[in-house]
Amino acid sequence: MLRPWLANDGALIRLRLVGGALRADSLRRVARIAADLADTNIYLTSRANLQLRGIDHVDGCVPAELIQRIAQTGLFPSPSHELVRNIVVSPLTGRIGGRADLRDIARSLDELLCADPALARLPGVFWFSLDDGRGDVADRSLDLGLFALDADTAQIRVGSQLWDSTVALVDAPAAVLELARRFLQVRGTGNTALWHIDELPGKGVELLDHSYERDERTLITSGPPAFGKISHGDGREALHMEVPDGTLTPELAAHVAGLGPELIVTPWRSIIVPDLEPA
Repeated sequence: MLRPWLANDGALIRLRLVGGALRADSLRRVARIAADLADTNIYLTSRANLQLRGIDHVDGCVPAELIQRIAQTGLFPSPSHELVRNIVVSPLTGRIGGRADLRDIARSLDELLCADPALARLPGVFWFSLDDGRGDVADRSLDLGLFALDADTAQIRVGSQLWDSTVALVDAPAAVLELARRFLQVRGTGNTALWHIDELPGKGVELLDHSYERDERTLITSGPPAFGKISHGDGREALHMEVPDGTLTPELAAHVAGLGPELIVTPWRSIIVPDLEPA
């Protein structure tokens, strides 16, 4: 919000969601803000974030009211690290399928990221990707991340080509952020500073102490789940909803927010409503 993109129809801002997690009450508040201060719609991004556009601005600054109201939604926890809270996670992790529950791991990564002032210097296009072992976000571009090997361990990813060591899942957030600090040391400065690990001459070798082979358990990919109801396996269901053109109109936003208290925005620009009791 503090560095909006200026488009022909006004300022554009993105609200980072860690792993796409979004409370329904936060969505309702964002919908009211969109109606009052933007073009009325909420746009879903391919990074599982929210976007508002058509916002009035003065010299590139959005209204203070907008910032205050967004802060009240809980979606603006760290002004200093807003641009770097880019964390994609397998949307159904911990609920349906996958090898591990990455919800706490993702929250820990976000908390540790925001707690380190140095990491606010990461580029705003630097991405973390956490795959719970099903391979649904493994083929997306990333800078750093992990791939779950089982319920308790994961292999660290470095750029699109390299792999680091296997670590306990609980230690993975700290291990990933240590590599992010190493990237800051070698990316350069000023206008020539690199934005991504893949842009390094060694594609990330510079960050590693040793060379590691890719674990064969990471050789798996999967696509998004079908639209409709998905069984949790414990008697509950999730609903995967298509969002036409990734656009939540005021009417659709109100409908989605009324389906359940917790929502998940997916990298496929859709919405999952989890933990539903069968009708």
